[in-house]
Amino acid sequence: MTLTSRALWRDARRHPWQWSLALLGVALGVAVVVAVDLANHSASRAFGLSLEAVSGKATHRIEATGPGGLDEALFTRLRMAGIRPSAPVVEGHVRVDGETFPLLGLEPFSEAPFRSHLTGVLDPAARELVARPDTLALSRGLARRLGLEAGDSLTVTAASGRQALTVGAILESPAPGVEGLMLTDIATAQVLLERVGRLDRIDLILPQGADPDTLLAGFLPPGARVLETGAREDSARQLTRAFHINLTAMSLLALLVGGFLIYNTLMFAVLRRRPLLAALRTLGVTRAEIFRLVLLEATVLALLGGVPGLLLGLLVGQGLVQLVTRTINDLYFVLSVTGLHVSPWLLLKGLGLGLGAAWIAALAPAWEAARTRPREGLRRSGLERRAHRLMPWLALAGVVLILAGYGLVPASQGLVAGFIALFLMIMGYSLLVPLGVWLLSRLLARPLGGVFGITGRLAARGLGAALSRTGVAVAALTVAVSATVGVGIMVDSFRTTVQGWLGHTLQSALYVTSPAPGDERAGSLLPDGVMERVGSLPEVAAFSTGRRIRVASSHGDVDLFVMDPAPASFEGFRFRAGSPAQAWPRWQAGEVVLVSEPFAWHHRVSVGDELKLHTTKGERVFPVAGIYQDYGSQQGVVLMARDLYEKFWEERRVGSLGVYLAPGVEVSAGVEAVRRALADLHEPVLVTAAAEIRDASMEIFDRTFAITHVLRLLTVGVAFVGILSALMALQLERAREHAVLRATGMTPGQVTGLVTLQGALLGLAAGLLAIPLGMMMADVLIDVINRRSFGWSMQQHVPPGVLVEAVWLAVIAALLAGLRPAWRMGRVRPAQALREE
Repeated sequence: MTLTSRALWRDARRHPWQWSLALLGVALGVAVVVAVDLANHSASRAFGLSLEAVSGKATHRIEATGPGGLDEALFTRLRMAGIRPSAPVVEGHVRVDGETFPLLGLEPFSEAPFRSHLTGVLDPAARELVARPDTLALSRGLARRLGLEAGDSLTVTAASGRQALTVGAILESPAPGVEGLMLTDIATAQVLLERVGRLDRIDLILPQGADPDTLLAGFLPPGARVLETGAREDSARQLTRAFHINLTAMSLLALLVGGFLIYNTLMFAVLRRRPLLAALRTLGVTRAEIFRLVLLEATVLALLGGVPGLLLGLLVGQGLVQLVTRTINDLYFVLSVTGLHVSPWLLLKGLGLGLGAAWIAALAPAWEAARTRPREGLRRSGLERRAHRLMPWLALAGVVLILAGYGLVPASQGLVAGFIALFLMIMGYSLLVPLGVWLLSRLLARPLGGVFGITGRLAARGLGAALSRTGVAVAALTVAVSATVGVGIMVDSFRTTVQGWLGHTLQSALYVTSPAPGDERAGSLLPDGVMERVGSLPEVAAFSTGRRIRVASSHGDVDLFVMDPAPASFEGFRFRAGSPAQAWPRWQAGEVVLVSEPFAWHHRVSVGDELKLHTTKGERVFPVAGIYQDYGSQQGVVLMARDLYEKFWEERRVGSLGVYLAPGVEVSAGVEAVRRALADLHEPVLVTAAAEIRDASMEIFDRTFAITHVLRLLTVGVAFVGILSALMALQLERAREHAVLRATGMTPGQVTGLVTLQGALLGLAAGLLAIPLGMMMADVLIDVINRRSFGWSMQQHVPPGVLVEAVWLAVIAALLAGLRPAWRMGRVRPAQALREE
């Protein structure tokens, strides 16, 4: 170890708290990034493995473009024509005790080339069990979770109603991705899902380089198409892409705050050691050596904090993966994540981000250390004068960065560009914080002097006097608290908008739906006879019908909502583009369709454009007459009149009823009357009041943003460590100043009060300065990030509670962080402090 290294190492040992707090800040920042990465990766991997387990080695698939599926006779014709390997598949979902599971119906004699990894299903003993009627196979993990063994009975809710099945086989060591699947013979699946004689798809393994259209020419009926297997996976992954990107951005914000903390610690170390650095320079140590040494300190700091951060990230990731999975299940598709998948690459990436943040944060302190002249090493005042001279230039640079961020927003429509713009605004505003702290110290000096006397004036003036320290500390806390303000405004605006949308969309008093989980293409279906029974009740004035299906289009697979409205149904739609007075008559006549706002955004569709949809009678073109507000789907939907749908798809079944009650009929009485009328159906149905649907929808909404609140609190935790570090730095740095105050008559209690008040002022400054930045962030989150991620527009709503909460959060964090420094400062002996200086 060189003389320079030994000198700096001894100095670090004299101030362990500063370095311990910096290590904690790095560890927290790395932990948040690693935890979010692991949760995202585990969910994505589980999704990929489940698709791989379902698709197997298939290269292509034949599927229907609409909800009707394929005639199973097509599979027979393909086999007889020698198109092999080929295998029929029926897939859907069943519900067990309120939890939804994927159901896969296979034909065992065709499966060997495709899904041989389903060990326990394809061997002769289990094949006989699976081929029996009303029998299913489960993985050992799923069977254990449900408390089942081979031979036990399991009641499931499917499209055919409640059915009792027998567990015929337990897969002892299934391939990854099969954990959440329920496997049956294809005939059993057809009965459960009410698709007797129909298939969802036919899997194929085609020779490399073969043209599927040429090979299958003459076999595909109208309404069928052949696709590469990977196309479906890409489409499904696209659904959750924006969700995962938003989580990653929130985690990087915590790392950004951690970077401020590293900068804070290293810069303080450099400032505190200016006499030592000046002495080393006089002994012949070069500027380059000092520069490298500070960077080496940052590297050691990042490594020592990053490794515990990786371990902490693993622990936090265990909790986050459950929140991520629950959100995906609520918003997108059924997903079972059985554990956290730890990839070495993700751990190296988290450690690398920590190192990168440390090096970037260390550049300014290293430069400051290298440029220290021996003559200036003992003069603190020169540094503060330079900080004040730089303040207006930093503010000017901050304004330029903010304007650059706003200028980037219209220049690109990409989501990443939106996050870059947000980052530029945050960094630009951070450069404005020192000026804001200086102005607040000047403004508050006189009022605080009037209330607290000389202590108040000293506390206020002290913020501006030590700007090189307080500016960075307040900037770190400002960024963290502004995230609370920005996300709080965004969530509240979204919640208020969705509540209003539900209020005018749920026009019916009650709704009749199927309890069975809906199929991806056909959706949930009501039993025959429901409409006739409901329509005949004296309590019912009218009802609308609806059905949500998935069809192929020129834009890929799209959701189609088929509706036969009641007279009052039209009041539930709010148009974003197009004239309701002109669009509705044409829509009812079957001349046009309407699209939701997210659909129009994602597919760049405007009023007057045409949509090409694949129907059972071939491809048809449908003009778009209007764009309406909708928050029920991220990808958006196409709204079509029922008569027009039946004309081209030849399907008459409905998925839901919206019931309007006669005048004077209470909702509870209407619900009871409808339930009595439908009680003896062969399949169960759900009758739910609109108020219950609203409450359930808002509960899902709150669950969706639970992970956002967790990440926000973790970010504030990093900033709390930063403010504690800054106050301890001020305590050590200004020990002589406070010793002089003690020597001139100030009591220990007054010194403690001075430090406490100074901490409160730091928090107040951060809280007040966080409000404008938080509102800027909310503006970008609502109008740019959210819009580009999900296609939703919303009215910005600024709740006063969020702003007050932000200020109190900053003040309380600063007061808590300042307890120990204030206590220590009041106990320092003046003679000792003066002698040390």
